[in-house]
Amino acid sequence: MAAVAPALRPPPRPAPVGRGTRFADGNPGAVLQAALDALAAGRRPVLALVVETEGSTYAATGTLALFDGERRSGWISGGCLEPEIARLAGLAADAGRLDWLEIDTTDDGALFLGSAVGCRGRQLLALLPLAALPGVDAVAAAWLAGGHALAIGLDREGGVAWRTAGRGGSWRLPLGTAPGPGPARWSIAVDRAPEALVLGAGPETPVLVPMLRALGWRVAVAERRARWRESAAPGLPLLDATPAEAVAAHPGADVALVMHHGFEPDRDALEALAASRIPFVGLLGPARRRRDLFKLLRPGDRDALADRLRSPVGIPRCGRGAEAIALSIATQLQVWRGGQA
Repeated sequence: MAAVAPALRPPPRPAPVGRGTRFADGNPGAVLQAALDALAAGRRPVLALVVETEGSTYAATGTLALFDGERRSGWISGGCLEPEIARLAGLAADAGRLDWLEIDTTDDGALFLGSAVGCRGRQLLALLPLAALPGVDAVAAAWLAGGHALAIGLDREGGVAWRTAGRGGSWRLPLGTAPGPGPARWSIAVDRAPEALVLGAGPETPVLVPMLRALGWRVAVAERRARWRESAAPGLPLLDATPAEAVAAHPGADVALVMHHGFEPDRDALEALAASRIPFVGLLGPARRRRDLFKLLRPGDRDALADRLRSPVGIPRCGRGAEAIALSIATQLQVWRGGQA
């Protein structure tokens, strides 16, 4: 590519965003999607929401789990508490009421259903019968669309409120079990899910994308080459778009991964990403390949990428092959995700 005269170089880009961003823990999207599916099928799912914790607990404040008859999505514990939560959730669903469950294992004598649990802490759970909250599905769908936190408010009188992305609702439910002494109301934030844009559907992509989605990431993949589109795993979400088109369509992405296994498409992707504000840019391949690619970039593009580029992307010494590389990339993204909170 011919060098661009200094007078034609693009103006300085704004600093990348993303520093200090809070992302949702775990995969609340899977729980909320399961809730939408259950409501659409006419069932009566109950959302278990952790509103308080103390000491050592498996789940943090804001953790979600769905109980839908024999179906379940998400975890409140390592499995020891779920049968009793499911039983109480069934009662809350039948009565259409807000129930509370306090789990206290702070002393050696605290047993649950005859079995001592491994953690020594306290959790307060709210059990929300979603079928008794008309319109809650629209709020959940707005959160799943991405970009915003979900605010959930609860009070001791049965008040429930959900708000996100300009959508919201307020309800008042009959009360079942009352919570013990404590606050009059609670405000819980379910932060937004992180978004990854994958540029290139190489051999690692069919392994990496399901892994990231299971970890709670929203993922989009852009690939125009017929060879890779045809060999992609069934069900893999693919955009038939150039790197520039894909970046323009996902300006709010938190991470972009350049994974074409092709020199020219990788160069095109780096050029497009230089003009973006995506805070994490990962480039697959050895350091020498990065140096060769940088020789073809405008000086302004190199400067714009310098503080954002991770190359080679992934943690070192994780092994060879598509599966090991995908694991190394997912691990690095998870570490970066946690460091933004």
